[in-house]
Amino acid sequence: MNIDPMSAISRRKMLKGCCAGFGALALDGLLGSSPAFAGIPGGPHFAPRAKRVIFLFMHGGPSQVDTFDYKPRLIQDDGKPLPYPLPRVTFADPKQYGGVMRSPWEFKQYGESGQWVSDLFPHVAGMVDDICFVKSMHGTNDAHGGALLALHTGSDTFVRPSMGSWVLYGLGEENSDLPGFITICPTLGHGGVNNWSSAFLPARYQGTPIGHAGVQARNATIHHLKNSHWNEGLQQMQLELLNQINLEHLGDRATDDSLDARIRSFEVAFQMQTEAPEVMDLAGETATTMEMYGIDEPKTDNFGRQCLMARRFAEAGVRFIQCTHSYKWDQHSNLKAGHSNNALEVDKPIAGLLKDLKTRGLLEDTLVIWGGEFGRTPTAQDGNGRDHNPHGFTIWMAGGGVRGGMSYGETDDYGYHAVVDKVHVNDLHATILHLLGIDHEKLTYRHAGRDFRLTDVAGNVVKKIIA
Repeated sequence: MNIDPMSAISRRKMLKGCCAGFGALALDGLLGSSPAFAGIPGGPHFAPRAKRVIFLFMHGGPSQVDTFDYKPRLIQDDGKPLPYPLPRVTFADPKQYGGVMRSPWEFKQYGESGQWVSDLFPHVAGMVDDICFVKSMHGTNDAHGGALLALHTGSDTFVRPSMGSWVLYGLGEENSDLPGFITICPTLGHGGVNNWSSAFLPARYQGTPIGHAGVQARNATIHHLKNSHWNEGLQQMQLELLNQINLEHLGDRATDDSLDARIRSFEVAFQMQTEAPEVMDLAGETATTMEMYGIDEPKTDNFGRQCLMARRFAEAGVRFIQCTHSYKWDQHSNLKAGHSNNALEVDKPIAGLLKDLKTRGLLEDTLVIWGGEFGRTPTAQDGNGRDHNPHGFTIWMAGGGVRGGMSYGETDDYGYHAVVDKVHVNDLHATILHLLGIDHEKLTYRHAGRDFRLTDVAGNVVKKIIA
């Protein structure tokens, strides 16, 4: 189903026809539920299992064979040559490669389901009965930039709308006082804004960044959220005049996506001044909750704040929230020190988020996704590191209609290639949309003479992981 955001009566035509200025906030509330902002006409394609997504992105590529994909063969063959040829394309010079390298961490089974988790994630290990591990992920790009774009947008070669933008386009907003797609401390490298851009979708579906990777989460904010020079009444008058000018500028033109998005951005910005600071302010949380996320602890404070803000935005009705641990997981050398530090920063906050969502009854309809842009090789690079590996890696999902306490798919005995029940990035996207009640083949947008979708011409829903 191709949603035409300009069909029927558009926002601008209604505003002009009603002679309504920006001060008509009641009308804005009505418009917030109009077809232009409510997603798929008539609602989702089928009953959704999830209402929103929290994506925990581990930028750099965590090693699957050191985290959640236990491979005893690495212990048995430690130091020996890999018994089969390397992939045709590798990121680094194969001359840098050594033999098979065992994981520096021990694996144990956890939970009633007996899922294998390494010592890197003792807190997440306590939540495995709520988690579905997809161990047969694979992609097509072994460079960070291309792999990030593929994971976030479905394409590693063209600028395409991001996953969050497609979700917002399909489902619309739950809360018109907040952006429907928020990315907390996003990376500015490896594709940067393209990873949360709306591309050719209407501009109002792009992600709203809170800070960026170079800013600590405690200092991250939405720029110009507060106006210290104008009170609410004066702002309302000022924005009403601005809106009037914008409407005159529109004239009789049928469409102007950029101006429409600009008008909408002023509306949301005005409304956000009240709600957004309250959502982003963690001061009202209990000491128990703050401790659960690791806030005010030196190692876990930064990502803990991201995760707690994500929970608060989920409660407030934001459709898609991304937290980014950037850019730390790229251990071409010194794997043990790098991955140990990285996991220490995120393990407790992630487990805290899952526990908190579950306690509040939010995990049932919130899909939590964890993963990086690819995995890493089972062979050593530079003696004690691992190279990029898009041929087989692990992501996991929890809540939102996913079966907990299970593993889906397998890599080979060394963890290099996905070999059983392979899941491509397009399949992951199709499954995410399915859990949100969207048929990925029907969610399309007409651009440059053809229909586009997040999964383009591929993608199959992984039905066996759905509860």
